[in-house]
Amino acid sequence: MELFIYVFAALFSVINPLGSIPIFVGLTQEDTKKERSRISIWAAINVGIILLISFFIGEYVLKFFGISIDALRIAGGIIIVNSGFSLLSGNISKRKGLNKRVTNDAMHRNDIALTPLAMPMLAGPGSMSLLIAMYQEQPEIYQKVITCVAILCVATTIFFILKSAHYLSKILGASGLVAISRIIGFIVIAIGIQYISSALINILKVAL
Repeated sequence: MELFIYVFAALFSVINPLGSIPIFVGLTQEDTKKERSRISIWAAINVGIILLISFFIGEYVLKFFGISIDALRIAGGIIIVNSGFSLLSGNISKRKGLNKRVTNDAMHRNDIALTPLAMPMLAGPGSMSLLIAMYQEQPEIYQKVITCVAILCVATTIFFILKSAHYLSKILGASGLVAISRIIGFIVIAIGIQYISSALINILKVAL
């Protein structure tokens, strides 16, 4: 249970689906309720698939390019810390990898569930690097199973949040969403610094 809570909390904080509510509302404002539900469920499915692939395949990608796990932790930690600062400053769209051109293109697409919703808005480099590092830290089969369950639960949570995005945006309002994003941003920064510090400690141990 402790591992499940750790993985779920870490992924949820880094992905921050609550911070994606304003973007989702903007992209689907002219869609019907049924269409929004369809986009929500496919976005969640795509996120789950992307995260599972990152978790299981990421290690072999690192080996192919000769990248050490500590180097990945440092790079991923920097990305995560940068994401956290973006959340604290309220620059969510930039953190999600979206710009005006991408947003305008998405508005004219029939299906936005994969791009830009699932990637890069939700399943970005921060969550991917986090999962690759977790795979290295979890040698036991049961640990990997628990992590997969946590990933699926995060994807399910994303579905319910996106499905209720228009309702939540009215209830919480812009100030409420910003406040929640900034609280999550602080947690995200702490996660990123933890990954960087643990990698630096390992490198120093090997060097000494």
